Amino acid sequence: MERIFTDLKHIFRRGDVLADFICVNIGVFILLRLAGVLFMLFDVTDIYFLHYLQVPSSPSQLLYRPWTLITYMFTHYDFLHILFNMLWLYWFGRIFLQFFNTRQLVGLYVLGGIAGALLFMSAYNVFPYFRAVADTSYLLGASASVMAIVFAISFYRRDYEIGLLFVGRVKLIYLALFTLVIDLMAITSTNAGGHIAHLGGAFLGIWFASRMRAGRDLTAPFNRLIDRIVNLGKRKPTMHVSYRRTESDHDYNARKHKESAELDTILDKLKRSGYGSLSAEEKKKLFNAGKN
Repeated sequence: MERIFTDLKHIFRRGDVLADFICVNIGVFILLRLAGVLFMLFDVTDIYFLHYLQVPSSPSQLLYRPWTLITYMFTHYDFLHILFNMLWLYWFGRIFLQFFNTRQLVGLYVLGGIAGALLFMSAYNVFPYFRAVADTSYLLGASASVMAIVFAISFYRRDYEIGLLFVGRVKLIYLALFTLVIDLMAITSTNAGGHIAHLGGAFLGIWFASRMRAGRDLTAPFNRLIDRIVNLGKRKPTMHVSYRRTESDHDYNARKHKESAELDTILDKLKRSGYGSLSAEEKKKLFNAGKN
């Protein structure tokens, strides 16, 4: 545990993307909990503002709150929920960054979260089992995003091993597959939406790994889109160069003829008597002619 806190201090000091994600998730969690306390003080039991951050299972509700496809993956309200999500993000995010860059981590986090949300919505509107709660169910948490990272690195480096307490060394892919089986068995539990979202993130992570093994980056189009959005309001500076001659054609031709004659005289002197015979002014004219 001491090593975890030491590594976290280094991460926050460096200010890398893992620190950014952890800070955003923790910051949103703290704000929501404080707002919840305030609501309870005024005897308000319905924390309705969460509905504007969670992604709904109803497509019609999503049309009015499209931003929730992004906000839900940074939103937690239970302490154990955010604790385990951030620990997994920290552990597997560090492993991921040994083989990939921060842009790919950001892209996979967001795409994995979107994949989890879309699978959650699809399942709740397709299977009759969820029909009774299809219009009143919501999803929140970074689990799908984290699962995308876990499965991406597990399937990209199938021989990668980690040490588990009381178990010893185990290949990462076995841990990922065990998690996948647990989620499959729990899709009819009280937290069905969360487990379905895990599967969406996991499948996206597997897809990312397979494309990377083939030399294709699944996150590249998303990152290019983000770059365009960020640079949309930035206007590229343009440089206008104009040339204006302050002398007439006659004067210009006369000046160039005179300079050419002077240069011929200097070259003749250089040929007869050597470079040391030239005056400082003649050397300067010869040097300037060499630059043109």
